[in-house]
Amino acid sequence: MEATDSRSSALTVDPSDHVPGGHPLLLRARDITKQYGGTRALDGAELEVRAGEIHGLLGENGSGKSTFIKVLAGVVAPDAGSLKLFDDDVSFPLAPGESHRRGLRFVHQSLGLIPSLDIAENLLVERFALARRSGYIDWRRFYDDAAELLDRYGLKLDPRRPLAELAPIDRSLVAIVRAVATGTEPDHSAAPRLLVLDEPTVFLPRGEVARIFDMLRGLVASGAGVLFVSHRMDEVREYTDRVTVLRDGRNAGTRVTAEVDDSALVRLIVGSQVTPSSAGLELADEHNATVVEVTGFASKSLRHVDLSVRSGEIVGLTGLAGSGYEEILYGLFGAHTQATGTLNLHGRELALRKHTPRAAIAAGIALIPADRLRDGVSGTATVEENLTLNVVGSFFRTMLLRRRELRRRAGELARDYRVRPPNVNLTVDCLSGGNQQKVLLAKWLVGEPSLILLHEPTQGVDVGARADIAGFLQRLASSGASIVIASAEYEQLASLCTRVVIFRDGRASSVLEREDVTKERILSECLRGSAQFAGDQEGGSS
Repeated sequence: MEATDSRSSALTVDPSDHVPGGHPLLLRARDITKQYGGTRALDGAELEVRAGEIHGLLGENGSGKSTFIKVLAGVVAPDAGSLKLFDDDVSFPLAPGESHRRGLRFVHQSLGLIPSLDIAENLLVERFALARRSGYIDWRRFYDDAAELLDRYGLKLDPRRPLAELAPIDRSLVAIVRAVATGTEPDHSAAPRLLVLDEPTVFLPRGEVARIFDMLRGLVASGAGVLFVSHRMDEVREYTDRVTVLRDGRNAGTRVTAEVDDSALVRLIVGSQVTPSSAGLELADEHNATVVEVTGFASKSLRHVDLSVRSGEIVGLTGLAGSGYEEILYGLFGAHTQATGTLNLHGRELALRKHTPRAAIAAGIALIPADRLRDGVSGTATVEENLTLNVVGSFFRTMLLRRRELRRRAGELARDYRVRPPNVNLTVDCLSGGNQQKVLLAKWLVGEPSLILLHEPTQGVDVGARADIAGFLQRLASSGASIVIASAEYEQLASLCTRVVIFRDGRASSVLEREDVTKERILSECLRGSAQFAGDQEGGSS
């Protein structure tokens, strides 16, 4: 069966034909539409979930999954569409708490737990709201009930133990138990009937994820349903009964998981139109000298990664959320205290364990962080002050600052990097995201670094600024700089990079080069992650 792109696309599988016993419908969403300015986040999206099933929801970044979940939770009001919950038609916008009262429960990637409280206080947090009315908490019963709840779901944990001491897997399990148990208290809310898991496994080792689904199988066996949002195709394939794919805010298709292979799912996720990566891109000469050699890199999430970059080459690093690929950038810049390994840059060897940002800058390394306002520029400082921060020392003469020359240099940089408006007296927080990013790039690139590290360089940037930034990077590469981009935007990597390294389970799992660097191939490798590339011996070298 082919994916459908029609705006009123009916589901391509009749759920009652494939859910054992024709289990009743828990949720039916139809023609859900939501527009933010000129962007349509949801465009007639739809979904059905039935009792007794774990239903996967897939889609690449920006496909509309998060907005869809927010609609179900009542956080976002759609512009159009209909919703049926447990045989009842529900009107939009949902009132605060209505989805909860009707039996929906949500566990998000952040889990929503409070580390400073103990397990029982996190599990039974609703008791505090009830206690405000009575003015009394029976603490002995409080902890006894928490212990009984943990035991009911097979968690051998002390309810008095601080949540901050728990391993990530146990935190996730506590969050799920809290969601499932909420509603069984005397607060007049409905018992949970549909549990929505929005990527709660993203930061967990795969060997521990099975514990979560052991718990979920017991839940669906009792007649409830689970909607599982994930990027991890292996988890979706192993644990779900059916899967729905969103693409560009629409339903691209619903499939019985056991009856669809990885290639078909990737086609549903990506679609048939894939832009080739090399259009108009000057490829670095494959005979250029290798000037960057990273050996045995290890960090919080990564182990024994080798990486090489040639002069004039743009290399991409990517993987699913939680794979840790971005840690390489911060380790090479000396900003990751747990990084170990060796960096050889133009013949100079640097031990990463002792590496510092000051040493990185002196060696000709620049880092463009993902959070520009927190880590990259000062929003309350002027454009001039930000642009010239790294070179202001060269404008002093006999202890006096040559202000006129400094102002002239800032104006030149603003023009060269197309900062708009071209007023260097404005504070950076007055600029758009794209122009803030241009200021950040200019601030670091004015020193002509030989190794440029960029983390999500076009995050929150408009189309015009994206094109400008791509042009800056290609110009730098053509001048001989070595560039490494860590990004979850596969289309961006395909348009800029001649080589992309994909990370999975703490290792570099595969490499795509030149004509293979396409959005479709990158996404496929991230989702699949099974092919080991040549030379992957101690965990992957590239």
